[in-house]
Amino acid sequence: MEPVETKSKFIHAVPNFSEGRRKEVIEAIVEQLRNIEGVKLIDYYPDADFNRTVVEVIGKPDPLKEALINMAGKAGELINLEEQRGSHPRIGSLDTIPIFPLVNISLEECVTIAEEIGEEIFKRYQIPVYFSGENARNQMRKSLDYIRKGQFEGLREVAHLPERAPDIGPAALHKTAGATIVSSALTGLVAVNVILGTSDLNIAKTIAQAVRGPSGGFSTIRSMGMYFAERGQVAVSMNMFDTQKTPLYRVFNLIEAEANRYGVPVVGTQIVGTLPQEALVSCAEYFLKLEKFNRDQIIENHLVGL
Repeated sequence: MEPVETKSKFIHAVPNFSEGRRKEVIEAIVEQLRNIEGVKLIDYYPDADFNRTVVEVIGKPDPLKEALINMAGKAGELINLEEQRGSHPRIGSLDTIPIFPLVNISLEECVTIAEEIGEEIFKRYQIPVYFSGENARNQMRKSLDYIRKGQFEGLREVAHLPERAPDIGPAALHKTAGATIVSSALTGLVAVNVILGTSDLNIAKTIAQAVRGPSGGFSTIRSMGMYFAERGQVAVSMNMFDTQKTPLYRVFNLIEAEANRYGVPVVGTQIVGTLPQEALVSCAEYFLKLEKFNRDQIIENHLVGL
C-alpha cells in the first residue's frame, strides 16, 4: 500500500439503497463505485430480510462525489419503490448518502460536498432530496426517523405539506424512486449486532427499547430487535452514531445486564462494516483495565506517514 500524500483529502461515505435480494441489481448499483481512480470500494452488505444494502466507500472528494451521484441514478433506474418491500424503513431507491471527513478535510467542507451531491441528484434525475445531519434545514430533520416517518408510502401522501416537503425539488416524491436523504456528520455510523442466546424476539425488542435514545436509552444510538433465521437466534441491532460519547463497552454492558434479567446469555457481537480503531481500543482499556496505555504502543500506528 502506497503512503497517503500529506495534502490529499479523503472522505468516507456509507450509502444505503433499497435492494438486498436481487443480486444482479445490487451488483449493477455497486458497480458505479468500482474501478474509479481516487475511489476505493471497501465492501457492501446486502440484507435480504431488510431488503437493503449498505455500502462503504472512501475516496477523494471529486471522484467520489461523482460516483455517488451516478449510484443514485442507477438505483433510481433499477429499484421501483411501488413494488419494493422489506423490513427496513425507506423513502428512496438510494435511501441515504451520509458522508464523513476522513483525512485532511473538515466537516465544513463535507457539508458543502453533501449540498453539491443533493443538488446534482435532482438536476440529473429529478429525484427530490432531503438534507439531514449537519445539512439539516431544521432541528427535526437532523433525525432520519422524522424524515422517514410513514416511509415511502406515507410520505408521498404528505410531501405537499411545507413541514414534510423535500429540501430540493417539488413538494412531492418521485413516482418510483422516492427521495434521497443526503447528510454529513463529523463521525461515521458504526453498525453493531449483539446476538442473544434465545429465539424470543420479544426479549430483543425489549432490550433494544432500553438501549435506543428516543425511548430513554443512549441519545447517540438507534436500535431494534432482529431475528436471524439462519442462526435461530435474535440480536439487538444498533446504529451507533458516536462511539466516543457512547463507547461500545458501555452499551454492551447494558445489553448483557438486561439479558441476564431473562436468563439469556450474550453469545456474540458482530461489527457490520468498519469502525474507528479507537472504538475497540476503548473496549480493551475498559475490560483489561489497562493502565497508562498509549496509542503509540499499537505498532501499526507507526506506519502512518512512512
